[in-house]
Amino acid sequence: MQARARLLLSVTIAIGCQAQSLAPTGTLRAVFLESNPVQGRIDPKTGAITGPAADLTRELARQIGVPFSIKGVAGARNVIDSVKNHQADIGFLAFDPTRAVDVDFTNAYALSWSSFLVPLTSPLRGVNEADRSGIRIGAAAGDSPQLYLSRTMKNAEVKRYPAPSEAEIIRMLSAGEIDAWAANRQRLIEIAAHNTNFRVLPNNFFAVKQAIVVPKGDTAAVDRINRFLDDAKKSGLIQMSIDHAGLNGAVDVGQ
Repeated sequence: MQARARLLLSVTIAIGCQAQSLAPTGTLRAVFLESNPVQGRIDPKTGAITGPAADLTRELARQIGVPFSIKGVAGARNVIDSVKNHQADIGFLAFDPTRAVDVDFTNAYALSWSSFLVPLTSPLRGVNEADRSGIRIGAAAGDSPQLYLSRTMKNAEVKRYPAPSEAEIIRMLSAGEIDAWAANRQRLIEIAAHNTNFRVLPNNFFAVKQAIVVPKGDTAAVDRINRFLDDAKKSGLIQMSIDHAGLNGAVDVGQ
């Protein structure tokens, strides 16, 4: 009995230490990119948040024994700043080396594919045809597709826009201000579903690693969350969350 009591006490202390480390305020506070359906969606009527970011936050909070809060923010910079300034404990963000200057990334938990949205009349039939002189590709400034294309495109012009709305993206494509719009495939599929004069190219130019970020230098948090993500992959939680959210442009990184 004494050995069992000591074991229970040690487990309780370990859980308490994890909670203090990951959620110093007593609540696990998470943020995600509100415009990225691969991470989560916000119900416009109720404000309820669904998707992998919500599911993973809920399960991590349950395991460390604390309540949680989650909210969407506009733009990758706001996700980074929220975690960097300790307004949030964790953030859901696509990995990019330029972002790792300010926060630390866990291992990836999912891959989301990136492609181009073009008018039905566009001569572009695949992503490999886009890097040509005279082609103008629009992308949201600071999003992972923009960062990747700005590093890799040799001939096409990559034009950055500060978080344009769906209507503005369609307007720019319709007016011929840009020839293609780059974003994650799930987002593009949803835009094309609302705008039947446009199509998503059938292949992808980039597999974005979706991960979790914590304050810079917090190796204990990175290690704990990596163990959590490993278990979430093995249990099927991540793939179930992706399937439940109806994501066509994302897969469990373990698949």
